[in-house]
Amino acid sequence: MHIQFAELPVFDQDRAKAFYTGHFACQVTADQPMGDSGRRWIELTFPGAVTNLHFVKRADDTAGAEPVLVLVDGDVEATVAALKARGVEIITEPQEAPWQPGRTVAEFRDSEGNRMVVASK
Repeated sequence: MHIQFAELPVFDQDRAKAFYTGHFACQVTADQPMGDSGRRWIELTFPGAVTNLHFVKRADDTAGAEPVLVLVDGDVEATVAALKARGVEIITEPQEAPWQPGRTVAEFRDSEGNRMVVASK
C-alpha cells in the first residue's frame, strides 16, 4: 500500500492503533503523550511503504461522512476479502471506479467509523 502522510481523526486511539496494526500490519513508530491532555502522538508506518499515519483525537465518536483516506493496493479484492473475514464493515464491494475506468475501488469503515477507500494502482 502507498500513502504519504495522513492525519486520521479517531475517538479511541488505542482501538484505532489495534485496528491498523492488526489488519494492515502497520508498525508503531511513535506513541507518546502530548502534554497533560491525555492525548497521545501515535504514528504508524505501513509495511513496505514510506508512509506515516498520525491519529488526531476528535472530540466525540461521530465519524465524518466522506472518506478520509485512500489506500492504494495491488489486490483490492484480496484486501477486502481479508478485512471482511476479520469482521470489518465493507461499505462497497470491489468495483470499477466510475471516475476512472480500469481502476478497482472498494470502501470500508475502520474501528472509529471512518470511511476508507482501497483502490488499485
